Amino acid sequence: MKLLVSALEHSANIHLQSVKEHLGDGVEFMGIFNKELGNPLIDMRSLAIMGIVDAIKKLPFFLKLSREMLALAKDADKILLIDSSGFNLPLAKKIKKAYPEKEILYYILPQAWAWKKKRIGVLTKTIDTLASILPFEASYYPKEANIEYVGHPLLDQIKEFKISLSQEIKHIAFMPGSRRVEITKLMPIYKELVTKLACKATLIIPPHFSDKEVKELYGDTSAFEISHTPHKTLYKSDFAFICSGTATLEAALIGTPFVLNYIAKSLDYFIGSRLVKLSHVGLANIMFEKMGKGILHPEYLQDTVTVENLQQAYESYNREKFLGNSKLLREYLKHGSAQRVAQLIKE
Repeated sequence: MKLLVSALEHSANIHLQSVKEHLGDGVEFMGIFNKELGNPLIDMRSLAIMGIVDAIKKLPFFLKLSREMLALAKDADKILLIDSSGFNLPLAKKIKKAYPEKEILYYILPQAWAWKKKRIGVLTKTIDTLASILPFEASYYPKEANIEYVGHPLLDQIKEFKISLSQEIKHIAFMPGSRRVEITKLMPIYKELVTKLACKATLIIPPHFSDKEVKELYGDTSAFEISHTPHKTLYKSDFAFICSGTATLEAALIGTPFVLNYIAKSLDYFIGSRLVKLSHVGLANIMFEKMGKGILHPEYLQDTVTVENLQQAYESYNREKFLGNSKLLREYLKHGSAQRVAQLIKE
């Protein structure tokens, strides 16, 4: 089977690797993915996007890439799209129009339930199989939609979960995100915060960053130990300060108490806050609210991300309550998703 794959994000490729392990022999990838998984169209590193302005600058590049993917679709037996709705949804519409008989599977769906709900209709008409990673997501779709909760991909990746917490906090992890704006905004606050906390501090840096990028984005990191393994570091840590994103859900599932903190570009935050109508930004909090359980962890955004606020949240944290809620969240998500996605591809 020839499978046309569109996996633009680093995280999407991690989850794609898990799916490939369940596919076995006989499935050939073509399209956009990490070169470790086959022979892709391009080097994934050229796809990094930093905010709205950067996305506009790279528009001609992505339009060309979309045309190349459409051409490849002619020889594909099936299409697998992962996340990245800004690129993948328009691509899906082009493929379905050119090759209506081609089966398209979308894994890690656009969060249309949170914003741009009109996309739900487009997804229902365009995508043959909708592989959802959120238990509540299907309730937003019409009955005719072929949508299924397949499990959550983080439960394929995370192998260790905390069953108890140490009485004393000795080790704190800091995760300032993976995008330039996130890192440069949070690092000065983290550096000052470290001086006020008498603990071992570990800074988690994405492994794909070059030495030059690390120096430019993080500056002086002498106050921290450096780690490139987030799951292992979070498991060993007693507490964490984490930029909004998938990392917050990772910590929630592992059972490491944390505070979410996020500072975006003012324009990006202004636009996003008006498009997305949610009471929380952390995925774990969103899911916990859907479960009727309130919130799982504190959130500080934009101007509220201060050393004083983060320190106060740290000192008043109910870590035992968090650990109990972490177990409830894992029970809610049930299992990983890679095995079921592989089955859907092979069916």
